[in-house]
Amino acid sequence: MSFAKNEYQQLTLNDNTFSLTARELRMLERSWAKQFAEKIFPLINEEKFSVLYSDKASRPNTPVNVIIGGMVLQELLDLTDEEFMDSLLFDIRFQYALHTTSFKEQPISDRTFSRFRRRCLTYETETGIDLIRETVKELSQEMASLMNLNGRMKRMDSLMVASNIRKLGRMELLYTCVSDLVTFLHRTGMDELLVGMEHYYDPGDYNRVIYHSRSEEAGERICQILADADKLLTVCEGACDESPEYQLLVRVMKEQTIIDETGTRRLKTKEDGKMGPQILQNPSDPDATYREKAGKQNRGYTANVIESVGDNGSIVTDYQYEKNIHSDSQFLKEAIDSMEKSSEPVVLITDGAYSGQKNADAAAEKNIELVTTDLTGRETKDIAADFLFTEEGTRVISCPAGNAPKSCSYIKQTGQCRISFPRNKCENCPHRDQCQPKMFNRTSVLFLSKRSSDRAKSQRAMKAEQFKALARIRNGVETIPSILRRKYQIDHMPVRGLLATKLRFGIKLAALNFKKLSAYLDSLDQCALLSANS
Repeated sequence: MSFAKNEYQQLTLNDNTFSLTARELRMLERSWAKQFAEKIFPLINEEKFSVLYSDKASRPNTPVNVIIGGMVLQELLDLTDEEFMDSLLFDIRFQYALHTTSFKEQPISDRTFSRFRRRCLTYETETGIDLIRETVKELSQEMASLMNLNGRMKRMDSLMVASNIRKLGRMELLYTCVSDLVTFLHRTGMDELLVGMEHYYDPGDYNRVIYHSRSEEAGERICQILADADKLLTVCEGACDESPEYQLLVRVMKEQTIIDETGTRRLKTKEDGKMGPQILQNPSDPDATYREKAGKQNRGYTANVIESVGDNGSIVTDYQYEKNIHSDSQFLKEAIDSMEKSSEPVVLITDGAYSGQKNADAAAEKNIELVTTDLTGRETKDIAADFLFTEEGTRVISCPAGNAPKSCSYIKQTGQCRISFPRNKCENCPHRDQCQPKMFNRTSVLFLSKRSSDRAKSQRAMKAEQFKALARIRNGVETIPSILRRKYQIDHMPVRGLLATKLRFGIKLAALNFKKLSAYLDSLDQCALLSANS
């Protein structure tokens, strides 16, 4: 299939809108379709996706702008692929929004979206380039411009995205991996490798093994599953090494089991060491990882969103999407690294999970002021802010009273400095009660790190009225996770896997942004109406 650009569709004598009554046409132009047709559809860059298609002469592709626009509308209106196709065929609003009113036949089939997503995912797997994210970012920037958001005020927040998988116990996990490989071998005609294990591809076997056996038999069942797994790994080696089912069984046996000193395979225990959050959660989504955050368990992924904020509202202008073991600090570092140095100062507001002097320094190099609210952990003594450190934080230059230390040694293991002053400098110092040094015969000693000093400075800044106003601005970003869960069902996506769910997440953000833009445009129309009637 070759790439062909979809030229802008002009109205023709055969255009479907000519059959509308005056009333129907007025309602069409007042609907979301007109806003989408005029403000979003023309901005979709088709050329970017030409790499997905052959450069040889062949049947042309379905117009990419129709596909991208259609996927955004699909998320906006919560439609399945089939429901969207029906809507495009029979609802003039969809045709109007996507500039297909003059088409003799609507270009979307029941497999158009799935094939296009597959092309995008294959391309990203091969090249590492996420075309959907690039497109969503471009559209978001354009929508921000339409709302007169200059990007000099940004806020950031992360959210957990649950994979649409069942929580499996260890026995269930091991059984499922064995059963999946057995089923694969049976399906591909390799039954000669399955002697004694045919019951695994019996649909009723799962319930018999997992639920219908007595609890006292659990140990025996696990031993049998492990024995079958070992047998499978032996007979399949070299025959189906590349199959996902074989690879997942190898992975789960490595993560969940161990061969003890007697040569017996058994489940790992706490004494064998921690298995870690990256272990397999469910073979139906091998990418999903485990994390606890805010007292809640999550199996899946995490996303980071950056909003541009202004008097006219807000737009999500960038996002990141990773396995949920990715930290907020990592997200911030990567986001800053990817930003161009701004010609004008930019304020980026985050919560305490993003704090860190390295990130603040990196942001400053890009002309970005990093404002961190709601610091996590124990509060640091305020007086620590008045200690002056060297840039690398390995030596104290002076104390709050302006005295240079008698000696200062850096403890690499803790990141602290051991600071010593002459005793007489601290005895009558007005800051003594705050510093609380240990007093000796000739010296006074205290321990302090540059990190603690920087934290104390942040705590002090948080008490300013300007800072409180910025904190209120940051709080607005917390509505994004709520909307994405309630309206856009991010925890119940119909796909699994890091790349597949990331694609859907990006399109959902584009739909959310269009909703914000639409509300802004509606407000302008309302203001114009009120002005005309006044």
